[in-house]
Amino acid sequence: MTAARTLAARQTVADSSVVAYSWARAHLVTARHRLASDERGEGVISAAIVVLIMAFLGAAMWVAFRTIFNDTTENTSSQVSSIGQP
Repeated sequence: MTAARTLAARQTVADSSVVAYSWARAHLVTARHRLASDERGEGVISAAIVVLIMAFLGAAMWVAFRTIFNDTTENTSSQVSSIGQP
């Protein structure tokens, strides 16, 4: 019986060691993965970049609109003033 108890104790220690090693290794791998692929804040940064791009596009469109509108206004005014002149 002593040999059986010793064998059972060794198996329990071995099982406990495997469980402890597995737990530690899993947490180490998880922590390493979390640190290597930390994507917190990526959505905020992407949104900020999109907002800046849209702001620049909007400013460019406003400048283009103003230029086209001013040219059209000048052309229309000259055409209207030429109506009725001999």
